[in-house]
Amino acid sequence: MRDPLVDGWAREIKSVRVSVTDKCNFRCKYCMPAEGLEWLPREEVLSFEEIARLVRLLAEMGVDEVRLTGGEPLVRRDLTTLVGMLAKTPGVEDLSLTTNGILLDRLAGPLVEAGLRRINVSLDSLSHTRFAEITRRDALDRVLTGLAEAEKYPELRPIKVNCVAIRGFTEEEVPALAELARRKPYVVRFIEFMPLDADEAWRQDEVLAGGEIRALIEERWPLVEVPAKASSTAKRYRFADGAGEIGFVNPVSEPFCSTCDRIRLTADGRLRTCLFSRREWDLKEPLRGGASDDELADLVRWAIQHKELKHRINEPGFVRASRSMSQIGG
Repeated sequence: MRDPLVDGWAREIKSVRVSVTDKCNFRCKYCMPAEGLEWLPREEVLSFEEIARLVRLLAEMGVDEVRLTGGEPLVRRDLTTLVGMLAKTPGVEDLSLTTNGILLDRLAGPLVEAGLRRINVSLDSLSHTRFAEITRRDALDRVLTGLAEAEKYPELRPIKVNCVAIRGFTEEEVPALAELARRKPYVVRFIEFMPLDADEAWRQDEVLAGGEIRALIEERWPLVEVPAKASSTAKRYRFADGAGEIGFVNPVSEPFCSTCDRIRLTADGRLRTCLFSRREWDLKEPLRGGASDDELADLVRWAIQHKELKHRINEPGFVRASRSMSQIGG
């Protein structure tokens, strides 16, 4: 083991989001343009072996939570191979994946067999028309089929369903999604709309705050807060009658930067210390240039010392992230 990975604000880094591809088979309005976004050339994307090496080094420094993201990670060929490699990595205690769910119907079983233990599925509407409006794809039935397939594997818990909360759209979705949390083994989470859309059309008045959604739910079903660890991104609530759980991720209205223990690795091998970073740290060049483990570890530590104190979304002079969400990794 190596010394723990601690940033300049004394926060210990325990979690890494690893993007395995920038490609996606959806075109969600809050993430990607309808067309025209160029994909990374294949040779620019980290190999499974390169990802596994970096995750091993991070695990040696105390990072025990790994989440695979994209783009859409399930479009990466043979992803179960990478899941198996990471599941066997000493120190990795929590291996999860974020997906749009469209390929889960055939991949849920192989992913569980490879060692995946948690999954997040993006789902913004249970209406076919409104789902197609937000994703620009007519694929709701396939996503629901994928979720149903994931349910068959008790090893894959919790199943989290993520909804991006956009004013003027999500209010109508709240009752149906809350019902989903009550009748299925899902934790439905509402995530405030953040300025990470590729079209750069985000406006603060489009953010539907978690507190507002909670009030909408409590008009029908009282909620009781569930304790969560300090570094958790979500405020968790269960229904007072015990049927289901709801979460709220409120980075705009209630920033949780002071307890942030996360970093991100992009598909092209760049380390980001904040979702809204303007600076990235290239790990791919030294990785492919023959750097030793110690040299890579020193570079990671140097980057972590520069981790931002907070994202400053609500402050004057806020500058958007240098890339859109699909290019960073969710």
